[in-house]
Amino acid sequence: MNSFKMKMTPYLFIAPAILLLMVFAFLPIVLALIISFTNMDLLGLADWSQISFIGMKNYLELLQDDTFFQAIGNTFFYVIIGVPLAVFSSFIIAYLLNLVSNWISSTFRVIFYMPSVTNIVAIAVIWGFLYNNKYGLFNYILSLLDIAAVPWLDDPLIAKLSLILLAVWKSNGISMLIFLAALQSIPKMYYEAADIDGANRWQKLMKITLPSMSFATFFVTVTTLIGWFQFFEEPFVLTEGGPLNGTNSIALFIYQEGFQYNEFGYGAAGSFILFAIIITFTLIQFKISKSEQSM
Repeated sequence: MNSFKMKMTPYLFIAPAILLLMVFAFLPIVLALIISFTNMDLLGLADWSQISFIGMKNYLELLQDDTFFQAIGNTFFYVIIGVPLAVFSSFIIAYLLNLVSNWISSTFRVIFYMPSVTNIVAIAVIWGFLYNNKYGLFNYILSLLDIAAVPWLDDPLIAKLSLILLAVWKSNGISMLIFLAALQSIPKMYYEAADIDGANRWQKLMKITLPSMSFATFFVTVTTLIGWFQFFEEPFVLTEGGPLNGTNSIALFIYQEGFQYNEFGYGAAGSFILFAIIITFTLIQFKISKSEQSM
């Protein structure tokens, strides 16, 4: 009896966490999957008898929806440009902070981390003024250089690049801290041995620093990739997907279909297509990382 109690004790401790995970994570996923095979809308939410099982109809309609494919194209544009920029810039910041004294590093860590914990609405208001065509700071600086005003949020291509700039600036803080922790965990003896061998800073970076940070780089890349596939807040607050759906992302499309147009089944189907895309690219990243480690 005592041995049984000892075996059950750990499960009793983790039971509340598992229960919360089941109720607030796994159960909503299962319900959303079921909803994606129905025609559930606002009327069906009020009267369940109005809900009908329609099979794969929502998924088939999504594959014929030009707006959805435009959102997919925009999302891949964000990912292809935004992920390398976010990872590279956060590494550069961490690398430079690792070279300076402790008090300077601590000060700038706070400065670079602040945007990550600042409310996106407050950030969007500030950047909205910066991007303003007539009174914005960016166009004012360009006018001093006799350069024509740039339609930062009015042209589809420039608007996407503007949102990427904002998102990279906002997300640098967390990735920078991870890179900085990885840099500071590299044993000093490696660099001392390299100094004895006459290695320069570039050689130490390529032969010691980057290989020693492979796991941190992999972690930051995967989490950044997942975050950019779910790109939502910036286009939602600044452009609402415009102009002409030029900045609409898959996540914003799902929100619009589910909560603005009240097509819950259609929106749920879109969310599982996004889920499949994220899982696919995450597995590819794991495969690439595993092959690199085996070399």
